[in-house]
Amino acid sequence: MTSVAPRASSGTGPRGPSRRAGRGARAAAPRARRRRRLQVLAFLSPWLIGFGMFFAYPLAATVYFSFTRYNLFTLEYVGLDNYRFLLNDGDAWKAMRNTLWLVAIVVPLRVLFGLGVAQLLTRIRRGGNLLRSVFYVPYLIPPVSATVAFVFVLNPGTGPFPVITRHLGFSLPDFFNDAAWAKPGLGLLGLWAVGDVMIILLAALLNVPKSLYEAASIDGAGPWARFRHITLPTVSPVLAFAAVTGVIQTLQYFTQAMVAAKVASGRADLAGTHFAPGYPGGSTLTFPQWLYDEGFRQFNMGYACVLALVMFLLAMAFTLVLLRQFRAFAGEEAS
Repeated sequence: MTSVAPRASSGTGPRGPSRRAGRGARAAAPRARRRRRLQVLAFLSPWLIGFGMFFAYPLAATVYFSFTRYNLFTLEYVGLDNYRFLLNDGDAWKAMRNTLWLVAIVVPLRVLFGLGVAQLLTRIRRGGNLLRSVFYVPYLIPPVSATVAFVFVLNPGTGPFPVITRHLGFSLPDFFNDAAWAKPGLGLLGLWAVGDVMIILLAALLNVPKSLYEAASIDGAGPWARFRHITLPTVSPVLAFAAVTGVIQTLQYFTQAMVAAKVASGRADLAGTHFAPGYPGGSTLTFPQWLYDEGFRQFNMGYACVLALVMFLLAMAFTLVLLRQFRAFAGEEAS
């Protein structure tokens, strides 16, 4: 009986096409991943181009120019001289103290006042829409016009409020001509234009489920307990947003302080390059004003870049601290 030797499997055997198909699939997988990556990059390209042009490149250029003496015409590398000069610049430190005072005092007051007004508006049944407009309209007024009107209203010689208070038997301080009261005057201006904070907090409060309040009331929780354990945790992301954006806006505080100083000093008709900011007595001098003064009045662009980097680092530090604190608060409430 003759034995038949088994035939070697060839590429045309039953298993040959499947092997080739497996190898083809493995080879096609990297190509598919590359195509997906290219598609993702194509969709992200508008954002990446904008990020590179308007953030990454300006930030890198600012860091580079901070090591130079640059006046728009000549460029000279000076190393760390600009940073050393900052340590001995009394005006820069005064401007930083004023700006940090506004951040530490005005921003929390605006958030708390906006939350209080929003909480009040959620409880009013008649005339609520009118009151919302009354509180929001001051925010819509252009900053220059609002500041001029506010300084005029509080002026002891011409303003109606000081006249009314004198008839009532007490007098208001001279907010924008007294160095001790100039920053509190700017704080009052910020509280007057609190409509932006109020409107987002009002939207957040209206979205709190009423069933939570009803369940808490059945369990015997009082108004403060409901506010502490229901309202605050629910609106904490919006509070974090209001606090972070408020800090960033206050670190860039420029227009209102400059206009108030000009109007109060009687030199509102002078151009910006002829007016030294900070009246009265440097009390309204803010960090962005000093940055502008060094960069566009003195043309010390290299030193102005150092000031810009300091302001950027302060904004980042405040943002990280606030986000961590609000995250910790939300975590405690969840636990």
